[in-house]
Amino acid sequence: MTKIFVDGAAGTTGLEIRERLAGRHDVDVMLLAEDKRKDADARREALNAADIVILCLPDEAAREAVSLIDNDTTRVIDASTAHRVAPGWIYGFPEISGRDAVAKAMRASNPGCYSTGFIALVAPLVAAALIPSDYALTCNAVSGYSGGGKSMIAEFERGGAPTAWRSYALKLNHKHVPEMRERSGLTIAPLFAPAVVNLFSGMIVEVPLHLERLPGTPSAATLRDALSTHYSGSPIVSVVGDYDEGTLAIERLAGTDRLDLFVFADEANRQARLVAALDNLGKGAAGAAVQTLNLMAGLPEIEGLRL
Repeated sequence: MTKIFVDGAAGTTGLEIRERLAGRHDVDVMLLAEDKRKDADARREALNAADIVILCLPDEAAREAVSLIDNDTTRVIDASTAHRVAPGWIYGFPEISGRDAVAKAMRASNPGCYSTGFIALVAPLVAAALIPSDYALTCNAVSGYSGGGKSMIAEFERGGAPTAWRSYALKLNHKHVPEMRERSGLTIAPLFAPAVVNLFSGMIVEVPLHLERLPGTPSAATLRDALSTHYSGSPIVSVVGDYDEGTLAIERLAGTDRLDLFVFADEANRQARLVAALDNLGKGAAGAAVQTLNLMAGLPEIEGLRL
């Protein structure tokens, strides 16, 4: 049985991971007592006793945790931003990095929630040369407030948030941008405009395109077919081709670990909107970590996931 230690198990992502692992008989989840969670010796012992460690910590604490591992057998999944573009770390997005690469990884970095939607839409199209690697993309996205962690959750749930919708990262320095660029195969960082709404979880990520500016002026069907080919057979990612409604709710996949992709278009004006729907706590965080854990442990990929 695979021994799992979740370091930071009391945080939002850590709790979600624990819920997905609860009741499973193929993993043994190690937890520290409340009075030991910040004890360096206790953490070091747990980190080195585990087969796989999942880090649900701030960046610096995640780097420190990795430094406390003094054996060559403990494998790590880091849910922080610390190692998402770090050399030697496999990006924990099996549909993009490859399932074999993730399964064999000693060190895997869990994708950011916004990044998951953006990369899922863009990386296959860059790989297929439908979007040039030096294309200047923009990305608009909206998330439930749970993506902001305990402080933002408390702010919204006590009624302290002043609005129902809040734009942020106005200095254009959001921490997800480096992985959005690198893991999509882009040479130019996308212009990223995120927002948060007064809803616990859910996420919509959108990439608008002027089709006539792309090489060969691809149709919406061409883009959709490329995405469908890339994700063919995936039990988690679906390319939706029969969606005829005029609106798309952020709650569409809230509470699940799935990811839905759409290509909406106005062929007459040669415009398209690539859209991803997911749960920021699901495929955008805990669900992705458990998917990677399953592959690393040689277990069924979707075990414990909410599909």
